Amino acid sequence: MTANWLKTRQTKYALYVTIYLAVILGILGAANWLANRHNRSFDATANKRYSLADQTIKIVKNLKSDVKVAYFDRTNGFARARDLLDRYDNLSTRLTVEYVDPDKKPQLARAAGITSLGSIIINSGSKREEAKSLSEEEITSALIRAIKTGERNACFTTGTGGHAIDDTERTGYSAAKELVERNNYKTRSISLLEKAEVPADCTVLILGGSKYDYTDPAVNAIKTYVENGGRALIMLDPPLRVGRADNTGNAPLAKMLEGWGVVVNKDLALDTSGIGQIFGLGPEVPLVTSYESHPIVRESKDVATAFPMSRTLEVKTADKVTVEKLFSTSGNSYATSNLNSAEIRLDPARDKKGPLTLAAAGTYNTGKENNNGRFVVVGSSDWAANNIISFNGNRDLFMNMMNWLSSDEDLISIRPKEPEDRRLSLSRSQMSRIFYSSVIGLPLFVIVSGIMVWWRRR
Repeated sequence: MTANWLKTRQTKYALYVTIYLAVILGILGAANWLANRHNRSFDATANKRYSLADQTIKIVKNLKSDVKVAYFDRTNGFARARDLLDRYDNLSTRLTVEYVDPDKKPQLARAAGITSLGSIIINSGSKREEAKSLSEEEITSALIRAIKTGERNACFTTGTGGHAIDDTERTGYSAAKELVERNNYKTRSISLLEKAEVPADCTVLILGGSKYDYTDPAVNAIKTYVENGGRALIMLDPPLRVGRADNTGNAPLAKMLEGWGVVVNKDLALDTSGIGQIFGLGPEVPLVTSYESHPIVRESKDVATAFPMSRTLEVKTADKVTVEKLFSTSGNSYATSNLNSAEIRLDPARDKKGPLTLAAAGTYNTGKENNNGRFVVVGSSDWAANNIISFNGNRDLFMNMMNWLSSDEDLISIRPKEPEDRRLSLSRSQMSRIFYSSVIGLPLFVIVSGIMVWWRRR
């Protein structure tokens, strides 16, 4: 009976061990499956170096068709790319990443037309795009070009003394041109003075400021274009009369905008809050940190944008037009009508106190389904110039305006930015102080402290 009892107990123990092992293996298998399907990580870096931008996450998670990303490099170079590309791969099952060594799989490299190591090819259906470098900005831009169908043309007007897209100086628009081209647009300059007609293939017409008035035929061409379903980004500067900065104010264009429910005031917005000084900006560069609920600015949240030399706007009702404010200055701002002096002269008794509207967006009802005109009006053209378009949220705001105008609302978001350079630069004297304090001073302090403790206990 004892032998049978022991045998029964051993059987029970064996059964328990078997069950425990099965449960443990099941838990490990489930955890491994979940980790493989739902990779999660936490980015504790101050500048979110290991996090993808909102736009990248939005695009990849909303993919409607399969996308294949191929990275071509030697096997020992895959680790460098995995750090970024695997984050894309983890966002959606519709996007897959393949790492190809051209030396081990020359047929694949030859079929893809690879001529250099480090190449990144993105395929979506029959479309093929190449990222210029291993950076989130370039990869996401190539991804947008691959998944978006149709041609998008950004037409910048010339001939009135405004910003030029081939101008690489501080006040030029070459950076804006490069930005829109990276985001699936083709760019070109058009002159409404030579021919008062907006080309039919222009997806978005961009008026980047002007020193001189648009002629009546040019204004009529813009009006006809938008009211027939066209899209326009109109940036106007205040009518300053200071030395070489003279600006006529564009009365004909302002009159057209008033018919669309946007009154362009003859004034200059000044920010007296002093916040701009933190960024090295003067009162002539109002900062915006709060926005309305329009799709263009909905994703901006508390991101700061700057608008140098800006005039204010007012929004009113108009026939066939729906207009909304986009953003305004803070309450610590004024709109001065003193436009003939280089000195800032505030008159609180006469000058209008903020908040002051700086931009508005409108939709013109053409009566045709899915063919309404759209326009955005900004009281400054300098905010998109080379010297300030990279300031905080300016770049995102500019592209969000472009995306809304071209009906690409799914691309409106905060875009990838170049990694922040957080290197520490030290002078020779600072390096010497660090060396003597850490390499010599600290060990010497520990030794002396030890000797003193030993001496007292002796």
